[in-house]
Amino acid sequence: MTPPLGQRPTLEVADILRQHGQAFRARYGAVLTAAQRQALHDLAVCRTAALGGHVEECLDCGQETIAYNSCRNRHCPKCQALTRAHWLEQQAEHLLPVAYHHVVFTLPAEVGELALANPAILYDLLMRSAAATLRAVAADPKHLGGCIGVLMVLHTWGQNLHHHPHVHCVVTGGGLSCNPDGKIDVTPHWVACRPGFFLPVRVLSRVFRQEYLAGVRAAFEQGQLRLPVGLQSLSERENRATWFAALAAKDWVVYAKPPFGGAEQVLKYLARYTHRVAISNARLLELREGHVSFAYKDYADDHKQKTMTMTAEEFLRRFVQHVLPKGFVKVRHYGLLANRQRAERLEQCRRLLLVVHGAAALSASAEAAVEPVEPHRCAKCGGIRLIYRELTSAQSQARGATMVQDSS
Repeated sequence: MTPPLGQRPTLEVADILRQHGQAFRARYGAVLTAAQRQALHDLAVCRTAALGGHVEECLDCGQETIAYNSCRNRHCPKCQALTRAHWLEQQAEHLLPVAYHHVVFTLPAEVGELALANPAILYDLLMRSAAATLRAVAADPKHLGGCIGVLMVLHTWGQNLHHHPHVHCVVTGGGLSCNPDGKIDVTPHWVACRPGFFLPVRVLSRVFRQEYLAGVRAAFEQGQLRLPVGLQSLSERENRATWFAALAAKDWVVYAKPPFGGAEQVLKYLARYTHRVAISNARLLELREGHVSFAYKDYADDHKQKTMTMTAEEFLRRFVQHVLPKGFVKVRHYGLLANRQRAERLEQCRRLLLVVHGAAALSASAEAAVEPVEPHRCAKCGGIRLIYRELTSAQSQARGATMVQDSS
């Protein structure tokens, strides 16, 4: 059972790292990347004396409390809320008063092992192929004939922490008229999707498969890919041809969910998906005798909530494989939302959609979707007149030890 909203979970990923991280590094340290080692370190010391902190003093009752600094690692379950809130405010400015669709592109399991060994190359290819697919099919006059806006988020995990790379795409339900190559018309008009329908998923699946396999072939030919132990046979051209033929013959999973109801629903969705990590602390249930239990949703069994238990080392092995390469951008914008001409394109769209009070309406939707941030209060008296004094790491450790002694 997850803890009530606002209540700190009794078990955290950091607790598992502090108790079992050393044994995990002893076993797997030789194969960990620099980004993975950094994440393990950061999560273990997050909001501890090791990172320094500040003393919070209440001017009403005189209560003093130490608050330790966060690690700000993007894979930390505790460090995403503030980043997410700021990001959502920015995204609200980019929304249009149209239906938005949710499309998911998933890599076949046969490609997963290769992607795990080459994440920077093959995750990037996954995102670029999905974007190219959406834009190409949308530009085809048989389907839409418009340049659409796409916001894309990479996830690499399933509910049980297994490797499951896929991208969630939030896509405008229409776009600016364009030619089949995707070039926007000189004097464009707005082209809307049919109500409740975006683009045919069978066509998306076929084009996505073609785009991705072409990129993998090119990476092989350029010698860019490292072969894991289980795929060493692909070093032989004949075996590689057979592997590609099998992948080209199967259907690739592209799933189009029902459209969102409006800007408020889009923002609520983004709040859930964009700054997720592989597992939240709220799903952790127990750490006992070297085993971790956590809650998960079994999609294959009617979405039932279940419990999974595994050794702490296996839990950390699964968790760490979802640490992205340093500098990898997991949230991207394409088409109308691409950074280069976004402001100009969105202004064109709003004029064509005859938006008179759109900015105010979208702003109101954003405020409704993003939970208000309550003022921080004194734990003793509830006052909000608080002052802060920064502490160095050494001062934090000394002060923390003194407060522990005082409370004993």
